[in-house]
Parts: sequence; C-alpha cells; structure tokens
Amino acid sequence: MISGFDPGKHGSMSDFFRGVADLRRLLRATGFSLAGLGAALRHAPAFRQEIILFVILAPLGVWLGQSGIERAFLVGSLFIVLIVELVNSAIETTVDRIGRKRHKLSGRAKDMASAAVLVSIILVIVVWALILLGHGGA
Repeated sequence: MISGFDPGKHGSMSDFFRGVADLRRLLRATGFSLAGLGAALRHAPAFRQEIILFVILAPLGVWLGQSGIERAFLVGSLFIVLIVELVNSAIETTVDRIGRKRHKLSGRAKDMASAAVLVSIILVIVVWALILLGHGGA
C-alpha cells in the first residue's frame, strides 16, 4: 500500500496510477503549449506587437476598472486578442505548410482568420469604450 493512499477514500490503485498518468499528460501538454507560445513570439510579428500592447494595457485596465467585473472585461478582452492571434498564426502556418502556391481556398482561410483578429480588436475597443465612457468619460 502506498503511504497515505486509502482505496476506500480514493478508489482503486488503478485510479491512483491513472491520475499519475493524467498528471504526466498535463505536464507534457503544458510543455507543448509553452513551445507554441515560444514559436509565436519568434515567428509571428503581430503576436509580439499584441503582447507589447497587452503588457501596457492590462495594468491600465486593472487600474481603470472600478470593479472586479470591469477589470475582468478590460483585461479579458485583451486576452481574447492574444488567443485569436495564436489561432490565426496557426492557420497561416498550416496553410503555408500545405503549399505556397496561391489557391483561393488558402487565401480565404487566411483572410477569415485575419478577420477574426480584427473582430477581436474591435471587441477590445467596444469594451474599453463602453466601460470608460460609463465612468463619465474617464
């Protein structure tokens, strides 16, 4: 018996080892995610620009927000831009991997991913404007 492990409380030994395997899988997945962030920082200039804006605007959003909800919306909208840019960069990279030859569907996929980034940036502008103008034009 493993010290501190009570099958009556925690299930069977196989459940315990499945949990250990799940933890290993989670750690491995975290490593892949960090590698993806590193790749985006190295190979996606737009992501780097958005990170710089995030570093500037996130503290400002925390300071300007008058409640936890406002702070969450101000900063959360900035996170959404980063998330969408990561997906956009992944789509562009995949399309480029398939082939550099111009194809209307490849162009459409890239344009739609780029449009998603634009919509997320518009979301930031709308959220920030609604919250800050609601403060009486702060």
